[in-house]
Formats: sequence, C-alpha cells, structure tokens
Amino acid sequence: MKTFLSLLTRRNVYLAVNFAVLLSAAVLAMVPTKSAAQQNLFEPVARVNDRVVTAYELSQRIAFMTLLRAPGDLRATSLERLIEERLQQDAARLTGVSLTEEQLVTGMEEFAGRANMDVETFIKAIAQGGVAAESFRDFVAAGMLWRETVRKRFVARVQITEAEIDRAIALTQPGAGVRVLLSEIILPADTPAAKQAADARAEQLSKITTLPAFAAAARRYSASPSKGRSGRLEWMDLSNLPPQLAAAVLPLAPGEVSGPLPVNNGVALFQMRAIEETDIQEAQDVSIEYAAFFLPGGAAARPEAMRLQSQLDTCDDLYGVAHDLPEGRLLREVLPVADLPADYAVELAQLDDGEVSTNLTTANGETLVFLMLCGRTRALPEDVSREDVVAQLRNKRLVALAGSYLEELRADAHIEILTE
Repeated sequence: MKTFLSLLTRRNVYLAVNFAVLLSAAVLAMVPTKSAAQQNLFEPVARVNDRVVTAYELSQRIAFMTLLRAPGDLRATSLERLIEERLQQDAARLTGVSLTEEQLVTGMEEFAGRANMDVETFIKAIAQGGVAAESFRDFVAAGMLWRETVRKRFVARVQITEAEIDRAIALTQPGAGVRVLLSEIILPADTPAAKQAADARAEQLSKITTLPAFAAAARRYSASPSKGRSGRLEWMDLSNLPPQLAAAVLPLAPGEVSGPLPVNNGVALFQMRAIEETDIQEAQDVSIEYAAFFLPGGAAARPEAMRLQSQLDTCDDLYGVAHDLPEGRLLREVLPVADLPADYAVELAQLDDGEVSTNLTTANGETLVFLMLCGRTRALPEDVSREDVVAQLRNKRLVALAGSYLEELRADAHIEILTE
C-alpha cells in the first residue's frame, strides 16, 4: 500500500528533498509568523464539527510545508489540510481504525527515508526550521489513519477485471513511446474518374511544406468532417495507428506531408504538426475492440447520432438500440490494428474507451457510421507481473474513492473559519 500512501499525500508535499536542501530551506525559506507573545498559540483558527484547529498547529504546518517546499499559498493550503485531517480522523474513529505505536514508527521511518534520512536525523533537521517532533508525528499519523480507513471501507468494492489489466499493461513499464499531432485531407475517389483526379491533386498537395497552406487546402478540398477544423486531428499514440500509416508519418518533420495513402473510397494525406516522446512504452500486438452502428441518411443522420451518443456509455448499450433492427445494422469485432480499415483506425486512434466518432459514412455516403471504441488490448511483456498491475489499478481506484468520500464528509460537516 506504499503507492496508495504516496498518492494520497502527493497533493500536499514534495518528498524529493535531501539533507542540504532541508537545512537551507530552514534558514532561508521560512514564512514569517507572529510570535507567541503576539498571539495565543492555542487560539482556535477553525472549527470542524466539535473539534478545533489551533493557531499553533497552523503555524507548525506552515513551517513544515515550507521545509518540504510545497507550492502555492502555504497558509491557505495548510489550513485546508488540517481541516481535512479533522474530517479524516472522525471517519477513522467511526470506522474503528486506530494505529499501533509500531505502525506509526514504521510510517515515520518511511516518510523520513524519502528524504534519505533516518527518523532521528529528520526530526533534528526539521527542528532547525521550528517544527516540533510531535507535529511531524501527527502529520504522519493523520495520513496513515486515512489510508487505513479508506482501505477498510472500500477495498471489498474494488474489483479489477481481466480486461482492465490487459488495457493497463502498456502503462506498467517505463520506455519511449511516441505520439503524433496530425492534420488530414481526404479526397473522394468513389469512381475511376474521381480516383484519377484525386491522385493528381494528392500529388500536388503532398508538396505542401507549411501548416497554413495545408489548413487552407483541407478547408477547400477535403471530404472529411475535419475540414471544418482545417483538417486538424487530436494527439494520437503512434502505436494505435495501422502500421502502413505509422510508417508513413513517423519520418515526417513538422510541416511535411505524407505521400498519398489509399482509404475507403478515397485518398488521404497527412501533415505532421508535432511529434513527441512519452513515458509510455510503445505497445506490442495492439488489438482494438470496436462497434459500428449504421444509421441511414448519411450526414443528415448526425442529429440522431448525437442523441444516441448522449444516451450510451459503453458498446454493450448498443445492443439495446439494435435488438429489433436487421442484423447488419450493428457490427462489433476485435481486430489487430494492422487489419483495421485505415479510416476506422484514424478515428479510433483518437478515442478513449466508450467515446464515439460520427465523422465517417459508408462508401456511397448514404449511411452514417456511429463508431464507438470498446477497448484496447495489448500483449503482456514477459517481465511485467499481472499482480503488480492489479495493485496499481486498485490503488488508483482507492484514491478516487477516497477523494469522493472526503467530499461527502466535508458536505456533511459544520466547518467554520475563525480567523483570516
């Protein structure tokens, strides 16, 4: 559960500190606060239900956040966090969660270890910044109590499916991936004469070298709905594109245009607008599960498609829409990316699970394709443990549930700020 702890505390602290940084922060970066003679350190600054946050606690937290180089308005952030901790402590008490001394010591050792120190050295270092050992202890205890409360309350509800594990595999290892930002021009070629004309125009357009020129050509010539956006597409992982298209666009520099590529009853050109490496390992053996629901009327059926889109969450929902219709109206299949029709592949590459494209029509233009991405599956690298992936997914789900639960606690609480 160490990953869960780091996720829960990431919003408040930067833990990548070393001894030298900590000492310099203590000397140079302290936030001025009133002296004990100027204020009553035990005066309440906030009330949370029947508990209070004192001025002393707030001053200690500001000093601690300063040492940890937390960003933003430290007073506001510190007060907000102390209020949340009161809510979390109440939830722990109601759930029957408590800590043993051994657990707390382990938690303090883990936290200090992130600054490359043992607990004793860490406490001496923060003392130079005016932070008491008891304040550090309380900070760690609050986080551990909340983590255990969330685990006890929600872990039975977090069920990870095999499909979720498969789709997360590509994210489990560091490595260099690539994503591209493209623009497109689709030239219609549904007859031999149109194909000849499209080939000739595509040869001319492939010599374009600037973004404005390609955008103008897309608005003038393209048959794709993206013409209204000057042909601009969203960021896409290169691994989500068919191999022939990926091979055509990867060598391009920004501004350069691919050679003509055949698509369903058309000819396509793609311009590279930007390319970047990501922290996601390039996927191997990607397969795509998608659903295509065919709506008569072509482009005129888009209002109906938008209405459907607002009512559907997953591909399974389409079965309810199509159950009384002829069998050919709904197609659902799983294909390797290399086997996808090129126009389908480009649209699906821009979608997340459950998202829809209504940009395509069938060859004659008389039927609109309601294209929904059901999911992506990637081969498991040999050195990736499925158990590790499950743990990561479970931790991520618990963090989301923890955030929702905290909002519920806040909504039900009486919170009063007593001083600015």
